[in-house]
Amino acid sequence: MYSLSVRDHFMVAHSFRGKIFGPAQKLHGATYVVDVIFQRPDLDSNGLVVDIGLARCALKEVVECFNYKNLDEEAQFADVNTTTEMLAALIFDRMADKIHSGSLGAEAEELTSMKVKLNESHVAWGSFESELRRP
Repeated sequence: MYSLSVRDHFMVAHSFRGKIFGPAQKLHGATYVVDVIFQRPDLDSNGLVVDIGLARCALKEVVECFNYKNLDEEAQFADVNTTTEMLAALIFDRMADKIHSGSLGAEAEELTSMKVKLNESHVAWGSFESELRRP
C-alpha cells in the first residue's frame, strides 16, 4: 500500500460541555496540526498516490473555514462537543467530498482509504480513518 501525507494547521477557540472535560469546560484556545494520509495499492499513471499540490490546496480550503473561529459560536456546532476526534471525522468527510468533486484530480478517485490525524499538542492527537467510498 502506498501512502502520501499533507499537513496544515488551524487555530480555534471552543469549550466543552460535561464534567469529564474538567477545566476545558471553559473557553480555551487550540492550535491543531492536521495530517491527511492518502492511500492506494498502486500508483496512478503519473507514479503518484495523489498530487501533493492539489491535496495541500484542498486541505487548506477545508481547514480555513475553522481558522480563528470560536467554534461555540458556529451554528453547525450547536450542542456538539468539538472534540479532536469529532473534528478529525469532519475534516475526513470534507476531504472525501473534495476527492469526489475532482479537486484532487481525476486519478484521486482511485484512492482506497484516507486517515485524518489531528494533533492537538506534541503529546496528544486523535484520528479518523476509513475506506473511501464512491459516491
